[in-house]
Parts: sequence; C-alpha cells; structure tokens
Amino acid sequence: MFITFEGVEGCGKSTQIDRLAHYLKDRGLDVVVTREPGGTPVGEAIRTILLDPDHTSMSPMTEVLLYAASRAQHVDQVIRPALDRGAIVISDRFADSTTAYQGAARQLGVDLISQVHSMATRRVWPDLTLVLDLDPRIGMQRVVEKRALDRLEHEPMDFHDAVRESFVLLAGLEPERMKIVDADRPLEEVEADIRALVEEALATA
Repeated sequence: MFITFEGVEGCGKSTQIDRLAHYLKDRGLDVVVTREPGGTPVGEAIRTILLDPDHTSMSPMTEVLLYAASRAQHVDQVIRPALDRGAIVISDRFADSTTAYQGAARQLGVDLISQVHSMATRRVWPDLTLVLDLDPRIGMQRVVEKRALDRLEHEPMDFHDAVRESFVLLAGLEPERMKIVDADRPLEEVEADIRALVEEALATA
C-alpha cells in the first residue's frame, strides 16, 4: 500500500507520519518512510536547490521540472521497489503537492501538471492520501517558532491559501483516495483519526 501525507506548511505531517510508522511497525509490517522532494541522494540534492531561500529567481517551470525529476528518481529507486516486495510506503508529500503548489498556487494549469505527473510517476499512485487540513496562518506560526523559513515558506499568505484550497478541492474530486483530517486539534486526536482511516484502507486492500 502506498500512503501519502499532504497539507500546508506546518500542518504536522512529519509528526503524524512518525507516529503512524511506529504503529504499523509494531504490528510487524514492513514500512518504508520517505519524503518529497528527496527520498534518494539525487532527490535530496534537488531538494536543497528547491528549498534554498537564496533562489528567489527560480521560474515556476524550473520549479515544477525539478520536482518531477526528484519524483521520477524517487519512484524508480524507492517507491516502486518497496511496493513490489509488499511493503507499506509512507511518503511525506507526492504528486498532489505539485498539483496544489505548482498547478494552483503557481497557476501552471491542469494540463501541464497532468503531463508532468504522467512522466514522473509512470502509474505509481497513492492508494490513500491523508490531507492534514489547517489554516496556513497557524501552520506558518508553528514553522516560524521552530526554524528559519525555506524558499516556499517565504511565499505570501495568499500563496499558502491557494495551496490549502487546492488540497480541499482535490479531496472533493477524489473522496475515495483523499481523506481530509482536521489538523487543528491535539496530536492524539489527529493520530486516532489517521489510524482509523489507515486500518480501513488496509482492511479493504
């Protein structure tokens, strides 16, 4: 099973991924945790370029192609091999992020993003996507309190609002795959909802 976590900056994806992975591993399941951009040496090098706040002149087209390059390597080197052996793959972001960030917030459009997805994923697609929904203002405040902002986090709030709206819209279009989880609650409540959704998906896989 391929599970992805999506959401605005600071929504708590990393924390909930760690908790879910431990929960599944304690059950004796083979679990691979990864992230985008990144997940491979090539992908991590691309991640450094993409998130460097000094790269303010990066064009939207360059940005989307770099994400696609990282994803293609990720699929070939990590995700597909793990799925082929029967593992559960949990990824911190995948193609839906490109749809939301570059397609919607960068306004590159559905047609271009669909072509990019086709090239980069080659039919590897999430079975379950958990969208941790949160007001971007709350999320950004969480980020600011922890560390310096990366290039995308420096974007104005209307950019982050567009990202959130896109995730909600996508979930409405694909309700069987994409599940919205209210992330503006205590960690334990969010974790319980995530476990229930994953258990349901595993039972029907």
